[in-house]
Amino acid sequence: MRPLRKLLDRAAPHFEQGGRFEDYQALYEMVDTLFYSPPDVSRHAPHVRDAIDLKRVMGLVVIGVLPCAVLAMWTTGYHANLAIDELGLSAPTDWRGALMAALGIGHDPNSIGAATFYGMLYFVPIYLMTLAAGGVWEVLFAGIRNHEINEGFFVTSILYALTLPATTPLWQVALGISFGVVMAKEVFGGTGKNFMNPALAGRAFLYFAYPVEMSGESVWTPPIDVVTGATPLAIGAESGVPGILEQGVTWMDAFLGPIQGSIGETSTLACLIGGVLIVYTGVASWRIIAGVMLGMVATAMLFNAVGSDTNPMFAMPWYWHLVLGGFAFGMIFMATDPVTACVTNSGRWIFGLLVGVITVVIRVVNIAFPEGIMLAILFANIFAPTIDHFVTRANITRRLRRSV
Repeated sequence: MRPLRKLLDRAAPHFEQGGRFEDYQALYEMVDTLFYSPPDVSRHAPHVRDAIDLKRVMGLVVIGVLPCAVLAMWTTGYHANLAIDELGLSAPTDWRGALMAALGIGHDPNSIGAATFYGMLYFVPIYLMTLAAGGVWEVLFAGIRNHEINEGFFVTSILYALTLPATTPLWQVALGISFGVVMAKEVFGGTGKNFMNPALAGRAFLYFAYPVEMSGESVWTPPIDVVTGATPLAIGAESGVPGILEQGVTWMDAFLGPIQGSIGETSTLACLIGGVLIVYTGVASWRIIAGVMLGMVATAMLFNAVGSDTNPMFAMPWYWHLVLGGFAFGMIFMATDPVTACVTNSGRWIFGLLVGVITVVIRVVNIAFPEGIMLAILFANIFAPTIDHFVTRANITRRLRRSV
């Protein structure tokens, strides 16, 4: 990148003479901060010195979520190829099947490459549509407010795409991300001013607007017109852990990821790998993650102790709650959103506990909605400013008492 920077330095006078210095300056700043720390930074007191900025924060989150994306593509293709192979179906005749046939790639579920490529043909269009539709709104609002377009939308886009079923129609993908970007972020001022996670808001909008396409049994395994299946969490809501085991799904299967579910939520292991990165780099708060876990474990154990003769979810252990549904994905990548979560340390514990408790309550008590992490995080987002307010007031009061 150094030669490119020198080239820009030489080109600077030409841009200035042509009246396009702003274009040069924007390009220079992008190159100057994209791959390395710029030299024009404060290195001594009294200024705060830190190499992290918005660009790197968002980049680290994208890197952290990549294991989920890669495994998601394999899982999607694996289940599709497995269904085609076990049911003796002919190869799909849509554009995906035609492309795989043209490239000589079969539908062998035992082939990691074939499964990953087939899954990629489902995930990539969803992600590209997310980028296109959401990007239009980002550019529109940036132009109206005369703001720069930042990297925040790239995180929103990939997280949103990973929360969707593989068979989501592309027009619904565009509709959901449009709602999330506009109604949950831009109307409040854009990146850093939204009180609710845009990716989750878009996913929640689709769930309540089109529940059949978002939660019906036929959405999890493409091709949708011939294969149906239910997620282990949905099976657990009907018949508990024994029902999940009867379907041949073990706890290790749910932990590693080759199970039915939304594109990126099925592998707890992939979520934990990404979580280690974003926690180690300081992007995500370990207090929020620990709070979510503590709240989930305590509430699950409470329901286990209470028991129920009619609701099998009362008996589901906490370690099954951890690996089913989108709990791990939401706990690590959604609940830790630094904009919509609490910013005080005590508030982060309270916020995490609230998410964990509400998640299990929704899963156990409201059997019509077996998943709960999405609504729990959105609900906690609403109360995050209030939690921080009371924590701050308590700290001020405590300090005033010490000074008297």
